[in-house]
Amino acid sequence: MSRRARERKARIVEEALRLLKEYEVIGAADLHKIESRMLQDLRKKLRGKMIFKVIKNTLMRRAMEKLEMPNIEEFFNAIKGQNIFIFYNGNPFELAMTLSRNKVKVFAKPGDIASEEIVIPAGNTGLSPGPILSQLASLGVRTRIESGSIWVAKDTVVAKPGDVISRDLAEVLNRLGMRVAEMGLEIKAVYDHGRVIPKEELQIDVEAYREELMKAYSDALRVAVEAAYPTAETLPLILSKAYLDARKVALEAAYPTPETLSELLSLAEMRAQTLRRLVEEHISS
Repeated sequence: MSRRARERKARIVEEALRLLKEYEVIGAADLHKIESRMLQDLRKKLRGKMIFKVIKNTLMRRAMEKLEMPNIEEFFNAIKGQNIFIFYNGNPFELAMTLSRNKVKVFAKPGDIASEEIVIPAGNTGLSPGPILSQLASLGVRTRIESGSIWVAKDTVVAKPGDVISRDLAEVLNRLGMRVAEMGLEIKAVYDHGRVIPKEELQIDVEAYREELMKAYSDALRVAVEAAYPTAETLPLILSKAYLDARKVALEAAYPTPETLSELLSLAEMRAQTLRRLVEEHISS
C-alpha cells in the first residue's frame, strides 16, 4: 500500500472518529440501486439533521474499535456489503422513518422486487398496437383495439409483493408510464448506544401503532372509570357515572328529589293507568 493511500485511510478514520464522538446514532444504509444525483438531493434536503458518509466497513470498524464501542461484531454482521453511514442525534426509529419518507417512485427494472401489489388498470393505454400486445397477453392482461389504441379490458394484478419483476413486465410498465419501484436509502441496521437494531425492527406501521395506542387509551380509561380512579381525564366521567347511578337507585327506591320527582310522578301515573286498565278488563270479563 502506498503512503498516499495509507494517509487517505487515516484521514477517513479520523473523520469517522470525530463523527462517532459527535453523534449518538449511526445508521447503515444500502447503496445498491441509488443514483448519485438522488443522494446529493437527499443530503441537501436533510442538511442540518443528519450527516451522510460513504465509508468502507473496514475503516468504520477500525474507528469504532478505537473508541471501544460494544457490540461492534453484531453491527457489522447486520450491514454486510457496500454502505453509506448516517450519523444522527435523535430517535433511531425516526431516522429510519425519515429515510423511508424520502424515497421516490421510479420506473421498475428487470430483477426489481415488487414492494406492493401492481395493478394495470382498465381503460385506454394510449398505445398503438404492436409487440406490446403479446407482452400484455403473456402477463394475463386482456386487451382490445379501439380507435387505433390498445384498451385494457379490466383491472389486472400483474405482480404481488415480493415478486421479481420480469423484463416484459418492466417494459410494459415503462411504456404505460407506471412508476412502481422505489428508490432511496434502504436502512440495514442502526447502532444506538451499543444496541444494534436490525431493519425488521425499524419498520413501523404508524397507523397500526396509532390504532393500538388509541385502543389502549380507551381500555385504560374504561378500567379507571369503573375503578373510580380519579385523574384529570377520568374525573368528569366518574362524576357523571356516579350521578347516573345515584339517580337510578333513587328512582328504583322511589326517593323523591328535585331531579327525580318529575320522573317518579310519570312512573306512578303510568303504573296507575296500567292498573286501571287491568281492573277494567277484569270487571268486563
